[in-house]
Amino acid sequence: MTPNPLYIDATPRSPRVELDPAVGHLSLSGESYPEDASAFYGPILQNVAQYLATTTDAPLTVDVRFIYFNSSSAKAIMNLFQMLEVNAEKGRKVTVNWFYDPEDDLMAEMGEDFAEDFLHASFYLKPDSEVA
Repeated sequence: MTPNPLYIDATPRSPRVELDPAVGHLSLSGESYPEDASAFYGPILQNVAQYLATTTDAPLTVDVRFIYFNSSSAKAIMNLFQMLEVNAEKGRKVTVNWFYDPEDDLMAEMGEDFAEDFLHASFYLKPDSEVA
């Protein structure tokens, strides 16, 4: 049984989120500094966990296009990435594409920092002038 798709529209403080379990794709884009990051990201983490639990061999591609995120969002993103890495270690094909504005050194560095924690999942830093 494939989990339901998840779509959360962007707000000025939170990113657009799209999880399409039928094709194994998760997208996060925009800015992320919600009032309560754990409340915002909790359902996303639950849906991704459900996808990973019910589609044991299906690949997952995650596209991240953040303009800005705060430290509590960074913790939630790290929790997501840890979940992905654990599943990649078990043999699932997991790809993370970290898109960033080539003129945004900080977002490039954040992607590099996250990439260091991946040993089994594929993590790609992708300059993209359309992120801004």
